[in-house]
Amino acid sequence: MKNIIENYKNNIKKIIKNMTGNYNEDLEQEVYIKTWKNLDNYKEEGKFKSWLNVVTANICRDYLKSSSFKKNNMTDSDENIKFKSTEDKQLPENQLLAKHRQKRIIDAIEKLKPKFKEVIVLYEIQELSYEEISKITKCPIGTIKSRLFNARKELSVTLKDLL
Repeated sequence: MKNIIENYKNNIKKIIKNMTGNYNEDLEQEVYIKTWKNLDNYKEEGKFKSWLNVVTANICRDYLKSSSFKKNNMTDSDENIKFKSTEDKQLPENQLLAKHRQKRIIDAIEKLKPKFKEVIVLYEIQELSYEEISKITKCPIGTIKSRLFNARKELSVTLKDLL
């Protein structure tokens, strides 16, 4: 189990952050526990990393559906959102504009239908392949492509002034 944690820790953290909006140590621990409990169920038909990605995504999906997430999400202020800056010494005006732009993008993604949001996060943010997303969502690749197209279309309409 130690090797799994060492080899896949960063990937698991990245999935959790991308799917939930921030890093959550409790979810990471839950991934390790579930992996340990279900290691005997892993069939060596595919890559272990893909199987672990599915486990992680399922835990995140369950968390996003949970009442505790909804409660925490309603009490968080917009100031808790952290934004990455390409330069540490940006002008305050540029930082404000970048923050506003990123908030608009996050809000637009949050307003997508859950099936569109899931696919756009998995493909664009986590950079998973169609095949990996198909396994995670248990949907055919054609459905994944269609949802991705529709999600992008909705985002382009919502964010047309940013494009």
